[in-house]
Amino acid sequence: MATLGEPQAGTVVRVSGPLMEVDGVEGVAMLEILAVGPQRISAETVAIAGNRATLQAYEYTGGVKAGDAAVATGNQLTGLLGPGLLGQVFDGLMRPLSSAPLWLTPGRSTSEEDPGILARKWTFVPSAAVGEQVSPGDVLGTVPGAGSVEHRVLVPPGISGELAWLASESQVRALDPVARIGSREVSLAERWPVRSARPFRDRPAGAVPLHTGQRVLDLMYPLARGAAAAVPGGFGTGKTMLLQQIAKWSDADVIVYVGCGERGNEMADVLDGLSQLVDERTGGKLIDRTVIIANTSNMPMMAREASIYTGICVAEYYRDMGYDVVVIADSTSRWAEALREFANRNGDLPAEDGYPANLASALAAFYERAGRVTTLGGRTASVTVIGAVSPPGGDMTEPVTTDTQRFVRCLWLLDRDLAYSRHYPAVSWTGSFTRDEEAVGRWHTANGDPGWAKRRARAASLLAEADRLGDLADIIGANSLPGHERMVLLGGRLLRDGVLMQNALSANDGFCSAEKGAALLDLVLDVVDTCQKLVEDGVPATSIEQADHGPVLRAREETGPRDAAAVSSRRAEIVRGLEALR
Repeated sequence: MATLGEPQAGTVVRVSGPLMEVDGVEGVAMLEILAVGPQRISAETVAIAGNRATLQAYEYTGGVKAGDAAVATGNQLTGLLGPGLLGQVFDGLMRPLSSAPLWLTPGRSTSEEDPGILARKWTFVPSAAVGEQVSPGDVLGTVPGAGSVEHRVLVPPGISGELAWLASESQVRALDPVARIGSREVSLAERWPVRSARPFRDRPAGAVPLHTGQRVLDLMYPLARGAAAAVPGGFGTGKTMLLQQIAKWSDADVIVYVGCGERGNEMADVLDGLSQLVDERTGGKLIDRTVIIANTSNMPMMAREASIYTGICVAEYYRDMGYDVVVIADSTSRWAEALREFANRNGDLPAEDGYPANLASALAAFYERAGRVTTLGGRTASVTVIGAVSPPGGDMTEPVTTDTQRFVRCLWLLDRDLAYSRHYPAVSWTGSFTRDEEAVGRWHTANGDPGWAKRRARAASLLAEADRLGDLADIIGANSLPGHERMVLLGGRLLRDGVLMQNALSANDGFCSAEKGAALLDLVLDVVDTCQKLVEDGVPATSIEQADHGPVLRAREETGPRDAAAVSSRRAEIVRGLEALR
């Protein structure tokens, strides 16, 4: 699919950072990769005018000069998808960074795979039968030991017919054929252009929530599997920590973590954390079901632009096997900055804040590749995309933030005031939203929790009313408010500190099951209802406020991450203690 034509040669006539212009290349195609200069650095065709092509280089262009040769490879930017991806770290061009030798060594074009990693042998275990009719997405066999999820070898898109030959259980390399369908051979691994979405059958109706283990998200702003979410926040608001928590604790089968233009020490922290954590579902390390695409701020800029497509391509590959995959892109702002820098060098007419005019279209095309689908093989699977946004100076009106909000289903806005008051995760309940609350509520109703939607609505109403009364109390004093309004202020504080706040470093509180989160929220709402009844019965508001509410606030830390029963039993005890104030 990635082959475009016969290799052509041209001559470099201009170099400006990652931008190069090449003359004399006839028949070159858009998005075709050229190998430029004596180091054969990789560059992609982004514009064609007659025999002149404009390229964006994916590697450092130092040493490239006018007159150097540029050879067309006939290929797009492709990823070799097969066993060996899970547990590894790759750069934006999908070259391994965590093992040697490199898949693509420095100075090689992306079309020239390094033979080192391709020499590794894998055990292929057949599961189909010779003579049967197969179609795209059908399982031909499996590869044990390729990660903590079963690696399935599928019939590639565009191939169908009678299975004429299937390899027996044996040791094979990535590019060795394992099947022949009609007259076409199928190898253990397959190449796929990263900018092209992999096909699927359809999108099923309904929504299934992605449980992240973070209460403020799961209770207030849930994300459905196959949807897209954005996490905008200024410096120091905890974006990376929140994304790392989602990577560690979400109930996805596979995690693809894309470090796009972020600091190298942050990526090292991600790798170290995932390598140390034990996966409760498999008993192995969490890294064994994670693929890391690391294109840090000191790496070539345009490889940063390609990295998010590389990540989504890997995610779609595992989606087609039938898995639920989460893609975490940290951050899309750095990706947009790469687009802006290249557009400026190319002389494109700048739009708002200097970004290219197609910024919104590029963002839409990226988030569009999220989805819960029926695969070609008939399995229901999903790719969920979570993108961080780093607005300069915390300006939430800048183009990347405002355009992103148009294309995502959830916005988890991080508030600087919450972060500076050490309330983490610093997700703002005034600026965040979810468009899937009704669909997720229907799912909870069908799966044994009919009160989910009502519970969420009450919590949202309590937070909004507490914020309104808090502003009023700052002016006239809380003691001047009626008793029932003072109970709203108390309830808002208990909800914020006892439910929405979560300690990522705590063994009990770093992760929270859906059942425990619901129990904690029920605890606070029952306490608020009891306090309101006490006020109605004539108990002074001051007496209620001065009562010991520590057990409510400590419940999240003093009970296990899945111990909803302990929270429920504590709720009855706390309510009895409050009723003793009558």
